[in-house]
Amino acid sequence: MTQTKISLEENQIKFINKYSELGFKDKSSLVRMALEEFRKLVEKQKLTESAQVYAELYAEHNELKEFTKTAINGWPE
Repeated sequence: MTQTKISLEENQIKFINKYSELGFKDKSSLVRMALEEFRKLVEKQKLTESAQVYAELYAEHNELKEFTKTAINGWPE
């Protein structure tokens, strides 16, 4: 595993030092899990923003609505 040096605020250090109370074997596993959860949150936000853009485009373009209706014609509901 690669190591890196980071700077944290005092309240963050205090929280990380409670790693065993929070069920982690060490400080690194707590930070890795927190970063992974943050990564997932960022990805979800990107998907939400992308979906909003597509929804706006769809709402504004009647040709796209017609194309979609034509494309799903005959598909089971």
